[in-house]
Amino acid sequence: MLSHTCQTAIKAVIFLASSIEANEKMGIPTIANEITASVHSVGKLLQKLVKAGVIESSKGPSGGFYMTKAQLKQPILQIVLAIDGVDVFKRCGLGLSKCASTHPCPIHYDYKEVRDRFELLCKNKKIADLCAPLSQGVSFLIG
Repeated sequence: MLSHTCQTAIKAVIFLASSIEANEKMGIPTIANEITASVHSVGKLLQKLVKAGVIESSKGPSGGFYMTKAQLKQPILQIVLAIDGVDVFKRCGLGLSKCASTHPCPIHYDYKEVRDRFELLCKNKKIADLCAPLSQGVSFLIG
């Protein structure tokens, strides 16, 4: 459902959010290494997230990417919208361009139900909610 880029963006945001207490700014290579992604793709998606207000950045020798406590309260929907856009919650499960309730594909109604539940999850789960299991050691960003 989510693009690989969006999945990577969510992992990058969770990593940044989980290091907010240390009050550190992270560089692109560090983030890319921690989430096992390419430096190039991480750099591009982080800029999109900054433009969308999901994360912050600062330039200079002590610069990098970081998050504020207020940004932790954002729903993960903000990440999805910044990277994949609203269409991720409208697309056909089989990739058909003309799939609709008036012209459904074979999995239309089942997929719509899953897609709608996923959209609700993205609206309700806050970035901070995804950090807690990580910091408790019960979930992971690699593997």
